[in-house]
Order: sequence, then structure tokens, then C-alpha cells
Amino acid sequence: MREWAFVALGSNLGDRTANLAFARERLARLPETELVAQSAVEETEPLGSVPQGLYLNQMVLLRTGLAPRALLEACLAIERAAGRERRTRWGPRTLDLDIVRYGALQVHDADLVVPHPEVPRRPFWQRELAELIPHASGD
Repeated sequence: MREWAFVALGSNLGDRTANLAFARERLARLPETELVAQSAVEETEPLGSVPQGLYLNQMVLLRTGLAPRALLEACLAIERAAGRERRTRWGPRTLDLDIVRYGALQVHDADLVVPHPEVPRRPFWQRELAELIPHASGD
């Protein structure tokens, strides 16, 4: 059975536009997965206290047969393929992929919490979700 998954994309190092395009293309090629819609791209201030450049952010809507854990592993692999190095928490990154929602499912693991707990503190995610939710209909 396939489920609706909302995945946030962010980049503030290198060619940010190309990094988001790379993520969209790789997500669309995942097994049992279709990229159904994508939000507008917007530039945002970085979060946290680490000095860094502005981010480009976007969210995509996937219809996927991958379980949340498998989708997380795929997202981490895409980040690594884009050159992501995890050095500083809340630091700059070539690519950041976050599972924001996965259907109505709730997950509370040490490395995966769905719905993402930062949604209430990220107005850009709220706007992107609002843009994509109308595309998530039917089964």
C-alpha cells in the first residue's frame, strides 16, 4: 500500500538550486515512489545560532510504498550523494531532507519523529504543506 509522504528539502551550500533539483530527481527515482507535487522554492533565514548563509527551501509530496524507516535511509543516502557532511548541528549543508509527514502515521524513534516536531516553528514548512495538501487526495 502506498502512503502520502511530505519531504522538506533545504540547501545553503554550493549551487542551492541544483541541490534541490538533485534531491527531487533522486526522490522521484526511489522504488515504489512517485513525486506527485512540489511546492514553490523560497529563501529563508537559517535557524539556530551557527552563522551561515540563506537557505533555499522546498517541500515535495511523494506517494510511496516505502516504510518511514526505508524512506529515511533513502533520504540520508541522497544527502550523502549530494556531499552532505554532518559536522555541526544546525550548521550549513549542501542538502537536508526531512520527512515532515507520512500519512496519518506517528513515529517516535530516536532518529525519526513523524510528524516532524519542528513544523509549528517553521512558517515556511506550514506554507509549503498548505500548498501541497490539496494534491494528496484519494488512494
